[in-house]
Parts: sequence; structure tokens; C-alpha cells
Amino acid sequence: MKNKTITGHALSLFTIFVWGTTFISTKVLLQDFSPLEILLIRFIMGYAALWLAYPHRLSLTSKKQEWYFAAAGLCGITLYYLFENIALTHTLASHVGIIVSVSPFFSAICSCIFLKEKRPGARFYLGFVLAMAGICLISLKGDTSFEVSVIGNILAVLAAAIWAAYSTLFKKISSFGYSTISATRRTFFYGLLFMLPCVGIMGFDVNLSQVFQLTNLLNLLFLGLGASALCFVTWNFAVKVLGVVKTSVYIYMIPVITTVVSVLILHEPITGAAVGGIGFILVGLFLSESGKDTEVIVSENLGQSEG
Repeated sequence: MKNKTITGHALSLFTIFVWGTTFISTKVLLQDFSPLEILLIRFIMGYAALWLAYPHRLSLTSKKQEWYFAAAGLCGITLYYLFENIALTHTLASHVGIIVSVSPFFSAICSCIFLKEKRPGARFYLGFVLAMAGICLISLKGDTSFEVSVIGNILAVLAAAIWAAYSTLFKKISSFGYSTISATRRTFFYGLLFMLPCVGIMGFDVNLSQVFQLTNLLNLLFLGLGASALCFVTWNFAVKVLGVVKTSVYIYMIPVITTVVSVLILHEPITGAAVGGIGFILVGLFLSESGKDTEVIVSENLGQSEG
């Protein structure tokens, strides 16, 4: 059990590191593709990769379980990414980054209500406040301009709540005893299925010459195989082992990773406020992760073999 817990924390950190760097790939790809086109391509690649990694059909023990997979695909794949991307077209990216990072708060609420997990104590909420303060310092980067779109901010809040719902749903799915790869692949299937109506509305105009341009291809492979196929499996495994609350607080680290990678790769300047923000986030993460008041009940099926 201890080894599984350590693995869960390590995979959470790995996943957040990858997800914290995806904005660079997306930023490059947006020059040639729309947000929906990127989303469809990356998850089609991810779905195919998961079939190659574990070519075994998932046979459900109950038809009712299908609804959980469908809901997880709708929330974690289709709605979350669409809402986040559309929000970015209506408001500042820094505002979206701040708002989406409140997802651990929603996760705590969902896990208590729907999974009957132990309510987080004062340390969790103190850590949440400190992390939000740090995220604000990093995201604003000393910019005193103020631009707000009500629509964009509402969509960002909805995205945060939807991601919490996805994590809660997958925690429930993990109790069914299926391999993490098979379960993740099934959520990808439903996510792609629910994207199809969006194609009719938003359009999809991609040719192979665009895809096979070296820069585009490498970035699509990173998003499809790394950030989608691999990282959804590692995140879902972490949720299965650690619980929704403990895993979700790692989301606080995304602005830290994004800031550091921006400095190293894009050579963006780092301000004193950003350094202070990183400090706040790390302290907040420590407080939210430590102490008995954030412990969650781990389901008995953790002994099930992973695919």
C-alpha cells in the first residue's frame, strides 16, 4: 500500500509536469489548427495508442456502468477542453489559469458529497487560499491592466467544476476493478463521440500536409501520446490510489511548471512576484497534502492488476 501511495504521488507530479508544458505545443499548433481540430487529433491519436498498448476489449459486468464511462468522457474529454479553449477566446489566459486552478476545491466538495470521502480539514482550505494567492501572483505577472469578460470567466469556472466531476466519476469507475488503461480508453471513446456534434457546428478542415509538417507532427505526438494517452492513464491511476482530493491539489503546480518552462524555452522574463507566487503555491500544496484531515479512503480493489 505504501509503495502504491508513493507511486501515486510520483505519477501525479509527472502528469502535472507534462500538462503544465502543453500550452507551448498548443500555442504553436494554433497557428495552423483550430482548438477543436487540435482536440480531435490529439484524442484520436491517444485512443489509438491505448488500443496498441492494451489490445483487449473491455467487457462490463453491468450495463449501468456504461453511464459512468459516458459521463466521464463527456466531462473530462469533451466539455472540459472545449470550455477551457472557448474561455481563452473571451478573456485573458491569466484569468482562465487562475479560475481553472480552483478545481481542487470543487473536487473536495464532489468527493465528500458523492463518494462519501472524509471532509478536508482546515489545513486543506488554508493551503487552497495560499495556492490561489500564489497563482494570482504568477498569472498576473505584475500587469496592472484589467480586462474581464463575464462569459469567459463563467466558462472557466464551469471547466474547473467539470474537471472535478471527471475526477470524481473516475474514482467511482476505479471501484469497478477494470484496468486503468481499458477504463481510460473507454472514456476517450465517449469523449470523441460527444465531440462529433461540435464538428458540425465549428467545422473541421485539416489536410495531411499540415499534420505531417515536422513541427506540427512532433507537437501533435506530444499532445496525443504524452499529454493525452499516457497522462490520462497516470492521472487516473493516481486518482484510484490517492483519492480525488489528494490528487487534485497537484493542479496547483501547473502555473509553476508553466512559468518555469516559459523561462527556459520561450525565454520569458520571471518577476519577483512570480518567484513569490511559486513559494505560496508550494506552501499551499504542502499544507493541502499533509495532515490526517486530507486522508481519503482507498478502495479495496487496489490490488487489481493494471494493464
